[in-house]
Amino acid sequence: MKEIVVVLEDVRSTFNVGSVLRTADGSGCTKVYMCGITPDGNHPKVKKTALGAEEFMQWEHRKDIVELLSELKNGGFQLISVEQSPNSVSYKNLELGNKAAFIFGNEITGVSKDTLERSDLIAEIPMLGKKNSLNISTTVGIILYNSVS
Repeated sequence: MKEIVVVLEDVRSTFNVGSVLRTADGSGCTKVYMCGITPDGNHPKVKKTALGAEEFMQWEHRKDIVELLSELKNGGFQLISVEQSPNSVSYKNLELGNKAAFIFGNEITGVSKDTLERSDLIAEIPMLGKKNSLNISTTVGIILYNSVS
């Protein structure tokens, strides 16, 4: 079985974080890392949306994403940023090893340039409509469930 973790980089919305915790639990994800300004699982609004998932889904708040990414990489995790980029591949074509860390960025600015440069791969969900992005919680669901199937 694959070990999959989620890394949230500067996600602003407490409701998005709570939703990610529920989705991570439902998909069998191992852990959620909340980095930078991302609210943690103790925030009342995160708890409201997580509906208890924060109690049993492993999570950890980390101020420094660079240090975390280094630790994950040294631990054998493939670092995959989910972002639109000229270098991205479709999420449907991902070849995952036994350990994968999916990185999701800020709702407005996305995954930072520094994090993209540290990533082994950049994956994206093709957008077929007029908007160029989905809500982060929707994106996390698509990526995680595609990865465990």
